[in-house]
Amino acid sequence: MMTDSIKRQLDFLNQRKHREHRRELTSEQWDEIAEKITDKSLSYMRRNVLRLELFLEHETPVILENTKIHGLRTLIDFPDIYAEGELDEIRKTHFIHEKGKVTNLAWDCGTVLSEGLEGRRKRLMEGKRSDSEFVICANRVIDATIAFSDRYADKMDTTAGTALRRAIRTGCQTMTEALQVFRILHFTLWAAGNYHNTVGRFDQWIYPFYEKDLKNGVLTDDGAFELIEDFFLSFNRDSDLYYSLAWGDNGQSLVLGGMLPDGTNGVNRLTEMCLRASLELRQIDPKINLRVDINTPVELFELGSELTKAGLGFPQYSNDDVVIPGLIRLGYAPEHARDYVMAACWEFIIPKVAMDIPNIGAMPLAQVVNDTIRLNLKKCKNIEELLGFVEKEIRRKAADMAEKLKPLYIETSPFQSILMEGCLEKGEDISNGLVYNNYGFHGTGFSCAVDQLAAVDSLIFKTGKITSDRLLKGLESNFENDRELRHILRNDADKIGRDENARVIGNHLLDIFAKALECIKNERGGIFRAGTGSAMYYIWHSKDLPATADGRDAGQPLPANFSPSLFLTGAGPFSVMSGFAFPSIVKAVNGGPLTFELHDSVFNHPDSVKKVALLVRSYILAGGHQLQINAVNREKMIDAQKNPDKHKDLIVRVWGWSGHFVELDKCYQDHVISRAEFSV
Repeated sequence: MMTDSIKRQLDFLNQRKHREHRRELTSEQWDEIAEKITDKSLSYMRRNVLRLELFLEHETPVILENTKIHGLRTLIDFPDIYAEGELDEIRKTHFIHEKGKVTNLAWDCGTVLSEGLEGRRKRLMEGKRSDSEFVICANRVIDATIAFSDRYADKMDTTAGTALRRAIRTGCQTMTEALQVFRILHFTLWAAGNYHNTVGRFDQWIYPFYEKDLKNGVLTDDGAFELIEDFFLSFNRDSDLYYSLAWGDNGQSLVLGGMLPDGTNGVNRLTEMCLRASLELRQIDPKINLRVDINTPVELFELGSELTKAGLGFPQYSNDDVVIPGLIRLGYAPEHARDYVMAACWEFIIPKVAMDIPNIGAMPLAQVVNDTIRLNLKKCKNIEELLGFVEKEIRRKAADMAEKLKPLYIETSPFQSILMEGCLEKGEDISNGLVYNNYGFHGTGFSCAVDQLAAVDSLIFKTGKITSDRLLKGLESNFENDRELRHILRNDADKIGRDENARVIGNHLLDIFAKALECIKNERGGIFRAGTGSAMYYIWHSKDLPATADGRDAGQPLPANFSPSLFLTGAGPFSVMSGFAFPSIVKAVNGGPLTFELHDSVFNHPDSVKKVALLVRSYILAGGHQLQINAVNREKMIDAQKNPDKHKDLIVRVWGWSGHFVELDKCYQDHVISRAEFSV
């Protein structure tokens, strides 16, 4: 039951009253700070440290009424460390991924919260030269973070303030302290420029504090639940400031359940509490990811389905029975593979020890297949020969994509370094790498690629219903002179999610993609991981893509992630789930969920939650690796486009994140509207 304190916080948040505390730097302040942190006599590492120090100094600690976990960003923007033209110069000789920052990682929450920043400093100083640049910079960011935390402590009541001063230095003793220190460190990561900061395995790293508080009588379960809700609300105070393409695309991803590093089951009392807290609050952050397996009880799927019913677009499910073997196959140690979490969207990353970049590029599978068909179809007598040409092109493309990433520029990040395992011990910045330094390639337009191949196989090679010449002429003219052909391709050709032949082809294509990356190493000694996600590429890669052999028009958007065709007919959700459960998926575990929409009327029936839970479980039992479901209503979304003020709280799953529908760019709104709606 939601407490009065949480109700008041939620009302305050929903009315956006917290934004009244925000301010912009004056032009004089901006110019003065920019001049200091772009000083070319300073290394980029020292500029980073100076920027963080100044950012935290200019922040105004705010204690909001009714809150227990404090931390509100007041500065809307802050200068970056690069002088005009510097990044352009770096780009002339280096590949820069996104903004060049260290991002999208999971830090060592349990250890850092237990030993505090002075404990981290002790690790840093053991056997190190105190005059090395990294040691100097790491000490400075520790000092700056403690000073910032102390300014918050000064505004709290005496007991809470004293506890925070101790906890930030020497480690947390209670659940409240752990949540508050996490909030300070999470805030500081954003201030340091390390965006898309995940929450990790929350029900695991917070559990020892919860258990200790229960044992000592410090907390009851009701008190712990209120703290979790308070903590969850804190992620939504600044979420509109932390975005890449839209409000909600901020990477604040939280993982629940799953196998522990020692092989035991990690589901605990807090797993359920977190799901219920998210359901009660109905906010877009934190994004909930639920790790499941063949032995997960149906009750947990039912609780997850309650969140789907609420229209949150999560939880996102990940199947340990597929993901863990897949990660071990890629070279991760079993204990690390079992500890995986999700990155900003759905990519699988390892906490503490990995400096992986799981979204460094995207293989345009739909384009590769389209190009291959146009160039080589008339040379082929069967689908095997055509797939041979596809394989050659994917291998060529993969090698070319990998080569273009060299040399990679990664900005130093002393603050992120102090939160990871290994950096302090080695005395090296995280930009130099950790235990794992792997890259991930999305596989975009997967179902479009498969459906093109299946159309050729079913309509040309097997039945002769159309000829190669007719198909190629239709593609060349964007079907303008042969609308019947487009209808045949859309409705009569085999489609993944409906026809077994397309499933076989899809499994083969996924295998080709994964194998094409197996022989490639990156310059940091890591591997390339194949995945089934798309991120924003389902829009970007479609703009210049001409008509395709699945009946798609030129420029029409591709399906998001690992999803069926936007014009799939004659298939239900069970058929789609069966069609997307591939044996080859274990080779392509960079991440990328099967994504589909249920019409929200599904939940009008009394037993609907149980039915949806069994549907989700069936995908896990069939060997599916990752799943996300939207409960949507096309008519409501169309009305929201016309009357946004009436639908401010409408939430949808976009690709790997949930956002407010009315805040999305129209191209993303239109895509969600166009997706198939299923019933069960």
